Amino acid sequence: MNKDLVAIFEYLEREKGIKRDIIIGAIEEALHVAARKSIKGLINVSVKIDSKTGNIEVIAQKEVVEEVTIPDEEISLETAQELDPNAEIGDWVDIEATPSDFGRIAAQTARQVIAQKLRSAERDVIYEEYRHRINEIISGTVKRIVRGATLIVDLGKVEAILPDRFYPKTERYNVGERVQALLYEVRDTESGGAEVVLSRSHPEFVKQLFLQEVPELEDESIHIEKIVRDAGYRTKLAVISNDLKIDPVGACVGVRGTRVKNVIRELNNEKIDILPYAEDKVQFLENALSPVEIKKISLSADESTISIVVDDESYPIVLGKRGMNARLCGQLIGIELNVQRMSEYQTTMNIQRAQLALMDDPSLDEALQIEGMSSLITDSLISAGYDTPRKVLSASPSELAKIPEISNEMIDRILEEVRQKRL
Repeated sequence: MNKDLVAIFEYLEREKGIKRDIIIGAIEEALHVAARKSIKGLINVSVKIDSKTGNIEVIAQKEVVEEVTIPDEEISLETAQELDPNAEIGDWVDIEATPSDFGRIAAQTARQVIAQKLRSAERDVIYEEYRHRINEIISGTVKRIVRGATLIVDLGKVEAILPDRFYPKTERYNVGERVQALLYEVRDTESGGAEVVLSRSHPEFVKQLFLQEVPELEDESIHIEKIVRDAGYRTKLAVISNDLKIDPVGACVGVRGTRVKNVIRELNNEKIDILPYAEDKVQFLENALSPVEIKKISLSADESTISIVVDDESYPIVLGKRGMNARLCGQLIGIELNVQRMSEYQTTMNIQRAQLALMDDPSLDEALQIEGMSSLITDSLISAGYDTPRKVLSASPSELAKIPEISNEMIDRILEEVRQKRL
């Protein structure tokens, strides 16, 4: 036990930075409690550990008296002078009182104290070195894989964890592989220690990767305003420039795409969409869906939902795999996004117009007037026989298209204006 203790002292000093006197003091304190439980009757019990040899002594004190009446507390002058020739009546002398089985108790107690001090020291190291580095990218080596797919990552002085929910399902790791990740948090553990938690799925990880690649982000010439992500599949980030001379999207993409390619490589070919930020939600959405053209767009009164209509061939692109693209666009602008095919929209509008045309409403048979339309358009409709709102609503777009002065784009507007006025 003595040699083992000395070896432990040296290891803790050298590898963990825990001073020997701190460890010895903690073990002595713990052993003092254990000794008082083991030794009955003796008073002023103390424990001393030799820092060089590791020897443990339990010391008690007895009062020097002429005649001993309480053996646990008193010692005769003759016996005391054998221990200390200068002892006199009334003095207190130290005597060794180490119990016969104290070696086992000492070993068990020392192990518990050392383990506790190790946890405390490691926690202090973790807090000192890593707490101020939250949201930094750090790298380490996969040391082992536990609890399914949670990674234990060796960072050098400490080990970090990369929970399986914190990295994309598309990624696989083996022991010994290098891994880069975001320092997500430093948290206390139930055992009294601390642990570093990493993440590769958080949007901030992508942001920090771009900060490494794009000097304009580092010097704040441009800024990432919003970023959303479906880890392993797609990321969308909206950027804005503080300098009119700098194109924020071009700066992030880099010459021939070099900058964004480096980020994509680290993310194992995850798709990245970079777009200009806009305060106006409609404009922002158009930026997010470009080059797809939005045919119809409407924002709910409380601005919680935005509905758009796109050409049938553009619908799968806007929606994306498993609806991912539409969902991310909605998250990016902060509004629920509803997407509809043009063919479905037109069918719905045709049904609504037909239902309106059948209503028993006298205003539908009044002379045709369309707000916001030139008199030339209105006259052309009247000349073609569509001189009341009911007749316009009953007509199909193809029938109205036969009127020379009216284009296909104008037909939608005419029908919508007449429909809206009667709703």
